[in-house]
Amino acid sequence: MSKFVPNKVYLRGILLHYFIQKKSAAEAHRILVQTYGDNALSDTTCRDWFRRFKNNDFALEDKERSGAPKKFQDKELEQLLDEKLVGSAGCNLLSTITGDRYQLQSMRLSRALKEKRPLYAQRHDKVILLHDNARPHVAKPVKTYLETLKWEVLPHPLYSPDIAPSDFHLF
Repeated sequence: MSKFVPNKVYLRGILLHYFIQKKSAAEAHRILVQTYGDNALSDTTCRDWFRRFKNNDFALEDKERSGAPKKFQDKELEQLLDEKLVGSAGCNLLSTITGDRYQLQSMRLSRALKEKRPLYAQRHDKVILLHDNARPHVAKPVKTYLETLKWEVLPHPLYSPDIAPSDFHLF
């Protein structure tokens, strides 16, 4: 047989009941300990809640505090998870990036750069890209297209000891 374990709000409701019955905080605490044993609220907590009740604060839920994480409902979380994840470049984050898609994104970037920063080409002779050596980035059509744009692609080192993760968890 499972034992009933009351939560804080339930116990606060009982304290409110005893407050309305004009019992003292100490008496209410004594009854809680007799009834719920180790699951009862502490004497100090009972006194604090009676003080709130005397100040006409009958809300039994915890008040929002600064620094406390935002509470959300499961529906809100479900809605966020169901939304289509779209990156800032307009591609689906859950799909595989192919060479063709990367080339298309490069075209969009080139067009956007000309629209939004028309003086960029006059001030700078080229765009410099740094990306990893994943297959879409080094595909032949992508390399050719980046050469036609005269964009420089910085080489990505295969292994860089200064940024390698530590095997010894020193940090």
